[in-house]
Amino acid sequence: MTTQTVGTDAGDARITWHPARNARLVLAVGHGAGGGIEARDLTALAAALPAHGVTVALVEQPWRVAGKKVAPAPKTLDTGWRGVWPALAEPGLPVISGGRSAGARVACRTAVELGAHAVLALSFPLHPPGRPEKSRAAELLGAGVPTLVVQGGNDPFGRPAEFPEGGFELVEVAYGDHGFAVPKRAGLTQERALEIITDAVREWVVSLG
Repeated sequence: MTTQTVGTDAGDARITWHPARNARLVLAVGHGAGGGIEARDLTALAAALPAHGVTVALVEQPWRVAGKKVAPAPKTLDTGWRGVWPALAEPGLPVISGGRSAGARVACRTAVELGAHAVLALSFPLHPPGRPEKSRAAELLGAGVPTLVVQGGNDPFGRPAEFPEGGFELVEVAYGDHGFAVPKRAGLTQERALEIITDAVREWVVSLG
């Protein structure tokens, strides 16, 4: 594992690299507006995928690196992601643009522009909690590249059944909330919930060729 600081027009970002020995692609994943790269799904992917030929790059946005507690406007998040992209592409491998929550929105909005190989959207915030009329489906549907959505079954930002039909795949983590936490009364353990995520992403990456 290595850490790299990258200057962007939004400030310094940070990449934590989890390299695969014989990497065939890079999965770059950004965090959400309420947390960092320590999120359980991001750490699970970073632990599981390098053994399968996928280098995982966990990206911290400049606001997070600067120690701020509130994420900036979406266009500033996009600026930070654009600024990091040359470093993500430096290994010369196809790059899957990914993120959780707000980071998933960034990945969708910038995928075509940056030449992303595909998009991984973890806990895509389809709408604010209790506000289904404020849909962000257009961002997801406009990604323009192969897209995988991994969504908790009880995510208040959009349950799987609320998603429109479109050119993306969707995997449900039953009982999971926006952070993929599952209640103790659920029919699966927290460990199994994370395995569902990592297995789904690994199989999808293989299907991309």
